[in-house]
Amino acid sequence: MNGTPHIVGWAHTPFGKQPHEDVEALMADVSGKAIADAGIGPEDIDTISVGVYNNGFSRQGFEAALVGAGNPALATLPATRFENACSTGSAALFGALDRLEAGRAKAVLVVGAEKMTAVSGPEVNDILLSASHRKTEESVGSFAGVFAQLAELYAERYGDPREAMSRVAAKNHRNGVDNPYAHLKKDLGYEFCSTPSDANPYVVGKLLRTDCSMVSDGAAALVVTTADLARSSRRSVAIRGRGQANDHLALATRRDPLEFAGAREAFHSALTEASVTLKDLDLLETHDCFTIAEMLQYEAFGLAEPGRAAEVLAAGETESGGRLPVNRSGGLKAKGHPIGATGVSQHVMAAMQLTGEAGAMQVGTAGRAAVFNMGGSAVANYATVLEAT
Repeated sequence: MNGTPHIVGWAHTPFGKQPHEDVEALMADVSGKAIADAGIGPEDIDTISVGVYNNGFSRQGFEAALVGAGNPALATLPATRFENACSTGSAALFGALDRLEAGRAKAVLVVGAEKMTAVSGPEVNDILLSASHRKTEESVGSFAGVFAQLAELYAERYGDPREAMSRVAAKNHRNGVDNPYAHLKKDLGYEFCSTPSDANPYVVGKLLRTDCSMVSDGAAALVVTTADLARSSRRSVAIRGRGQANDHLALATRRDPLEFAGAREAFHSALTEASVTLKDLDLLETHDCFTIAEMLQYEAFGLAEPGRAAEVLAAGETESGGRLPVNRSGGLKAKGHPIGATGVSQHVMAAMQLTGEAGAMQVGTAGRAAVFNMGGSAVANYATVLEAT
């Protein structure tokens, strides 16, 4: 192993319905900026890791080569595209870290992007359903339907999660106000998030619109380097631990769909590798594609006992001034969820906190952060522990 890898530069577009024509334009927007932010040039990059889900959002594939198409200075560098559903961005980052730790590269550009708003709503639903097990889950009609089933199961076992889900939504929308990159910078309030209305209708089952992440365009990029190169950087963030774990694709084949076993394994593997516990973390950026997902992650990670995430939320423990601020960026709920960009974006948000560059989002002097990004219904799970240097 070639030492601890470091994040030394980043760039981020706003998320939402963006004017960029396509993924190529989105990646071009951030690739050069991230390299410049790292204080190096294109000639110092050894390889490129690209995260784009696509799967029907665009007829243009071969996204690894699109980085060089949009930024000719990068056109001849080795580039590889990664895809792992909604954890695509973290898959690209982990591929970059593998290269660094194997001694096959000293500096890697990681780019995640997605253009989702160019297709119709029904097309978006169908594309996202491909991150479920179609044979057993397509009948629910949408990816939201998969998580609505989890909310129903939770209600049967522990009681209705509706109030707690609304607290997650309200918290993350409140946090999103402070994020200049967020898709929706509006404090919707608990009352709005908890009350069905024409402006906030039920989507499926117990899920209101405010329980579902938005369809977004966007891109984010990181430069990761070896510890040796990071010493000459103007600032850096160390990646102290990481974990990856999978669970069964079909919820019906799991022992207990509510335990998020793969998420728990990945998260605690990252903590163990970093030699830390939950108590050592100053913030968490986690994958709130749906509000019930954030609740289940609390319970999988150990922030709450099974069935008791509502108590943690009611006590304000995951608010910006709480015991462990969660999704101070607004999370996927308010920041947006352009599939391929999400995992990269989460790491940018955490790195900004650890370097004191988070502006109005800043939680104080943060020393350690965790990031959790998942693909599908906690099928592909990635977690990292980042540390200020």
